[in-house]
Amino acid sequence: MRPNERLTYSPIPERPPLRLPGGAKLAVWIIVNVEEWDINQTMPRTVLSPPAGGSPMPDIPNWAWHEYGNRVGFWRMLEVFDRFRLPVVLAINGSAISAYEPIARAAHERKWEFIGHGFSQKNMQKVENEAEDIAKTSKAIADFTGRPPRGWLGPGLTETWNTPDLLVEAGYEYVCDWVLDDQPTILKTRTKPIVNIPYTQECNDVAMMLIQHHKASEYYDRAGDQFEQLMQDARDSARVMALVVHPYIMGAPHRLKYFRKVLEKITAQESVIFWTGEQILDWYRSACARSTAA
Repeated sequence: MRPNERLTYSPIPERPPLRLPGGAKLAVWIIVNVEEWDINQTMPRTVLSPPAGGSPMPDIPNWAWHEYGNRVGFWRMLEVFDRFRLPVVLAINGSAISAYEPIARAAHERKWEFIGHGFSQKNMQKVENEAEDIAKTSKAIADFTGRPPRGWLGPGLTETWNTPDLLVEAGYEYVCDWVLDDQPTILKTRTKPIVNIPYTQECNDVAMMLIQHHKASEYYDRAGDQFEQLMQDARDSARVMALVVHPYIMGAPHRLKYFRKVLEKITAQESVIFWTGEQILDWYRSACARSTAA
């Protein structure tokens, strides 16, 4: 299937209005990405170029840069989440659950939602057997949490032409890779549909800090501006906003305060509800059912 076969173009002003409970206008969800980078492979991302060029292995500086996030950055971020007592979604590599078990345990103890993020941090186009990779990821999460994941985020948002089909066949109910809307959308597959929940490339610390090389304060500026605009957009129909962070990026000492300030700004506003991905999914399905019945 090609993109135009997956979904139908739908201009947002022409849709039936969506209503959140309690008169809320905006549903905000927070996604923390926890990954395992294989030191025997080329690093998925780099902060320091090798002096002689190329892709040396082992790449100690860049592996260690990422590892800092799981050893220190995550725990720094966790204090912020505990302070605000917000629901959080953990997008985690299946292999990272055992590699960084204390992180998975801390998330599970706080009742975070776990969603699949590939078995390892590798483009899905480079996975030898995609269906097997998805199944291994699901099993790792289900074995640890006691229930299978309902949501999926591809590593680096990568998919093959078959990924949505395989996700549905593996029991997934929503995906986040199709960053093209401010409301959930329906993707067609070769069996039954799957819901795409709005994710973000704009309020994503990878894009801002690693690709666009902004100052740490850009996260606060951009997320705050996006929040204000979406609240205006949601006057007549609810919107969804995602905040995406990685422990090795936003968990760095010079950046965390800007993420904390974003949460202070948003939580101080009325008409906002913080949800997990599966809560957004269940609300949207219920809203669609009511609309159809009417």
